[in-house]
Amino acid sequence: MNGLLDITARRAAIDPDAIAFHVVNTGEEIDYRALERRSAQVASLLETYGVAAGDRVVILCRNRVEFFELLFACAKLGAILVPLNWRMPASELIQLIDDCTPVLTITGAEDRDTARAISAPMDLPLLDLDGEYSQQREAARLHPGRSGWPGQDCWYLIYTSGTTGKPKGVIQTYAMALVNSVNIGQAIGLRGTDSTLNFLPLFHTAGINLHTLPVLFGGGTVHILPGFEAGPMLELINAGALDVFIGVPAVYRELTLHPDFARTDLTRLRHWACGGAPLPDILVERFAAGGAIVCNGFGMTETGPTAFLVDEARALDKIGSVGKTQILVEARIAGPGGEILAAGEIGEIQFHGPGLTPGYWQRPQETTELFTEDGWLKSGDLGRFDEDGYCFVAGRIKEMYISGGENVYPAEVENILADHPDVQEASVTGVPDEKWGEVGCAHIILRQSASGDIAALNAWCRERLAAYKVPRHVVFARDFPRTAAGKVQKHLLPRPGSTG
Repeated sequence: MNGLLDITARRAAIDPDAIAFHVVNTGEEIDYRALERRSAQVASLLETYGVAAGDRVVILCRNRVEFFELLFACAKLGAILVPLNWRMPASELIQLIDDCTPVLTITGAEDRDTARAISAPMDLPLLDLDGEYSQQREAARLHPGRSGWPGQDCWYLIYTSGTTGKPKGVIQTYAMALVNSVNIGQAIGLRGTDSTLNFLPLFHTAGINLHTLPVLFGGGTVHILPGFEAGPMLELINAGALDVFIGVPAVYRELTLHPDFARTDLTRLRHWACGGAPLPDILVERFAAGGAIVCNGFGMTETGPTAFLVDEARALDKIGSVGKTQILVEARIAGPGGEILAAGEIGEIQFHGPGLTPGYWQRPQETTELFTEDGWLKSGDLGRFDEDGYCFVAGRIKEMYISGGENVYPAEVENILADHPDVQEASVTGVPDEKWGEVGCAHIILRQSASGDIAALNAWCRERLAAYKVPRHVVFARDFPRTAAGKVQKHLLPRPGSTG
């Protein structure tokens, strides 16, 4: 795949007056003419800081238009943008700095102190988005940019959030952005006039690609919030300002708990999607009662990310499924020995197509291990296809545990627990047991005013699950450690009896 032309330049040429961004908190609107001008000026500004093709630029900020100015400016130069996780302490971020060796740090006011702390050891220059940035940008010349953005070149790096270990820099190419735009665009019927909401963290692939870049490629409008705010989201939905939306399960859960949820006309938003983690059936049913069909999907940072998305027509009768693969990606289910499994059998989900990452930054061994000998990407996730070709995800390979010789898939147990009226969220892990080898430990976040009756939870599970699947232990929690996508970091959950 050859790649892209200069996206902001092309959009400015096609429809310069169309609104690219609307900043929800201030009301500011930026049209495509202004987005192209700003991006070209920022490309020149970056050059004054010594940034050249191939150089890495790290950015630590909340969701804001300037992030996308910088993303497109890096594309014009051939530089590589590296969004950093502002939830990480400086001690962890310094490891990522050492890994990607940037030439410049960019930050917003909320993360200024952390940015200074991580820049000092390498004596990196610091550009402050809430300081000198706007004045320097407006004083900069318009950069002519490159004639094209080669498909296999790295555009930006996304460090995986690490549900099981140390983050790795996943290479994100221009071709991946284009393929994702096609995959998600066809799946949701994206139109050039559509609007979406940008609020998922920008250091995660969904914050950039779902649905912001596809909407910008198509000439639509992106409403932008610094982060998750249930009230403003529901207000935008009720006002009919949003056409397409994607959130993680934690977002859907918080929307239902907000007092304005019952007064929100969910049908004013055309397409609802969910990814990042399994969406409990009860949440699908709650939104369906309000006229909104939430389409569950599945993908990875390594897949660009869109791979699976269930279609609206089958979302309810295939509840729990992540749907079929989209137009530019294939998937198969493989057994432990690499054999391809038939429908109904559970194995590793593997991917093939033009939108996959070429690998991990400076990690040749891990890159080799990511792919099979015949070039399919190994997801590390377990799943199965039904007879109609719909995929059901059973969880991470490392999350599956064996109790009394039987395989237990935590996602199945979590879904049952989430249906209990006292349970707001559940996360299940396997823990050692002298008799059975491993047994389940259910970590539970209770709904407000719920009593936390362990006997009742046990009885609920026994009515709905085989005995070996019923969790032997229950641990109550106020919240779970999470990745940027809302996935629970199960390796950080305390074991029963611990004080962690």
